[in-house]
Amino acid sequence: MAKRIALISEHASPLAVLGGADAGGQNVYVGQVARHLAVLGYDADVFTRRDSKLQPEIAEWMDGVRVIHVPAGPPAPVRKEELLPHMERFTAWMLRFIARHGGYDVIHANFFMSALVAADVKRETGTPFVVTFHALGRVRRAHQGGADDFPDVRFAIEDRVIAEADQLIAECPQDQEDLIQLYNADPAKISVIPCGFDSAEFWPINKQVARVALGLDPNERIILQLGRIVTRKGVDNVVRGFARLVRDHGVAARLIVVGGESDEPDPAVTPEIGRLQKIAAAEGVADRVLFTGRRGRDALKYFYSAADVFVTTPWYEPFGITPLEAMACGTPVVGSSVGGIKFSVRDGETGYLVSPEDPAALASRLAHLYQQPKLLALFRRQAIRRVNDLFTWRHVGNAMAALYEEVIAASRPEEDAADAAYVASIDQSFDGLIETLHESRRVLRQSIAEAARLIERSLAAGGKLLLCGNGGSAADAQHLACELVGRFKADERAPLPALALTADSATVTALGNDMGYERIFAVQVEAFGRPGDVLIAISTSGRSPNVLAALRAARHRGMRCIGLLGRDGGEARNLVDAALVVPSYDTQHVQEVHTLLVHLLSELVEAHVIARQGGSVQADVLVERRQLPWHGELRDVETPQGDRAA
Repeated sequence: MAKRIALISEHASPLAVLGGADAGGQNVYVGQVARHLAVLGYDADVFTRRDSKLQPEIAEWMDGVRVIHVPAGPPAPVRKEELLPHMERFTAWMLRFIARHGGYDVIHANFFMSALVAADVKRETGTPFVVTFHALGRVRRAHQGGADDFPDVRFAIEDRVIAEADQLIAECPQDQEDLIQLYNADPAKISVIPCGFDSAEFWPINKQVARVALGLDPNERIILQLGRIVTRKGVDNVVRGFARLVRDHGVAARLIVVGGESDEPDPAVTPEIGRLQKIAAAEGVADRVLFTGRRGRDALKYFYSAADVFVTTPWYEPFGITPLEAMACGTPVVGSSVGGIKFSVRDGETGYLVSPEDPAALASRLAHLYQQPKLLALFRRQAIRRVNDLFTWRHVGNAMAALYEEVIAASRPEEDAADAAYVASIDQSFDGLIETLHESRRVLRQSIAEAARLIERSLAAGGKLLLCGNGGSAADAQHLACELVGRFKADERAPLPALALTADSATVTALGNDMGYERIFAVQVEAFGRPGDVLIAISTSGRSPNVLAALRAARHRGMRCIGLLGRDGGEARNLVDAALVVPSYDTQHVQEVHTLLVHLLSELVEAHVIARQGGSVQADVLVERRQLPWHGELRDVETPQGDRAA
């Protein structure tokens, strides 16, 4: 029987139209978590406040996900700052609903008022709960001061639910730090699970095509600001920075501002738009700033893809989903060095980080990107890679499910908890490997073929293979050498010259003792390597000093180099002729894919050698298309240091 999860999001429904004052990232977060839980086999109910007479009590949103509209307060829009008095009724109604329809295995509360409901439900039913705050009251008050309309009792509520929650979900390291420092949260109860993007919703579209689809000039320089149009988002800073870009740096461009509470940019409906229009006029760029009003989710990928740069400079940001969506569409981000943005955007790699209220710094960074088109193109590629490697909703769903299972297990008898923990760990490992395999197949096809051709040409010319690596990578080096010297699938073929530089323990230990560990492979390359030979270097990080030294020695001797690498490829990526970089920061999964690469290279080379020798190749020796159930995007785990020892 599927486990039942209740997600509470009192003011942010996944069914809401995005772009308004209270409809943004939290709505997307709740909807995506629910959707991916359903894919994993959970039944998810999202409890949100009924704000229209037309909304049914239960809306069947998709298979496995229902949206429950709770009658708490008037069936009309109410500012979230004014919803707290209605939470007691929200709780009472939810308890009656549970009594009628059955309980839940765990509750996931979103925002402090939902957490208050979850805490009260737990007191009545014993149901464990986890919390994602999305914004913390003390952080908001520090930045907004008197403009913060939430009552002071919010702080006491947050203190209470942080103490009573079974687990706390921080969206980024800054969020985790704030929970500990400002609320004395128990670090052992905090899990950092970032937000994500949906690869089925956001992907790079040809820039010219995207601009034509939106009716924009295909040749114009375009900067994009997209999201909720509220003061704390710092859109005024974007307008001022854009004006300085045009005026002080002489860059002719257009700023597009997407968002608002209506489909047209109406200052009467969204007063902040009126204020921004006045700022644009005062800065002399009114004719270069286009306000579009809000747009549907299906149109956003066109805006992201049409832009040269995406800009977002809020005062503070618990996470910020729009930078992920922009990077997924291949658009570099210039954002505030705050909260989740300084976690998702890599300064100098996928964009730039600037102070949140410094229009001159913003203009300078934008001008630099326009002056360096090659750098802009590099940032585009690296943005796509980073966001697919680390930030996907599939990863979020998997991580969330694993956390739920831990919470559920902890609330059950000891024997049930152990079984649940084992199952959760097993599922998480399989899911992570399947996702890494899927992404590796997508990005490594050409690199694998290129590596096989390098090996084949070397062997055909009378060359040999040298292999090296540390720990588990040393085992992979010896594994590949063994398959080539011996046989992989063929019954009969000539042995192939392959030498693992890790296999002679006497040589390795002597060199390490006499010359230092960093030289153990380089010395052997100098001894055995000849022009035209191939060095296959295996490193999960691409940063192992002795592997890098071996690659430099090989290049000096006129050898060709292949790298079986992981993470971002490290320095080794720039020292090899063929880089097989497994797109994962999980050393375990990198090594598991390296084993598959060892088998693929053995198979490809063996089939080629047999064909060159004029022999017949049995059907099972030919390279078959493996039909593994690969699916999903890449999951993210904490980055380990160095290669893992075997």
